Amino acid sequence: MSIISRMRKQDAVYWALASTESGGVAYDDYGQPQLADPVAITVRWSDVIEEFIDANGSAQVSQGKVFVDRDMVTGEVLMLGELTDITDSVNVKENDGAMEIRKFSKIPNLRATESLRKALL
Repeated sequence: MSIISRMRKQDAVYWALASTESGGVAYDDYGQPQLADPVAITVRWSDVIEEFIDANGSAQVSQGKVFVDRDMVTGEVLMLGELTDITDSVNVKENDGAMEIRKFSKIPNLRATESLRKALL
């Protein structure tokens, strides 16, 4: 087991963007992206403030940095805790500590056998 996988000891809940049958993002009647059912994952969560450049080239400030076990995209949602901690399954961002992913990056190790994946919230 590598250090990358050993460092993820905390429980979190992950809501991916829902997709349509054709593979695109599913939207509701109001044009908002839909989220899939929540999934339990293990992470390394740090409540740190970090400045980053978004996709539009603007400087932004994140409220947290989370090392995750899978690729994620902007707009998905993470929450520190377990599935049993979910109090609002309709408005998932209303759950205590649930935050939208604002930037995702992936860095491979030297042998390119594993990647360090980081989500900024």
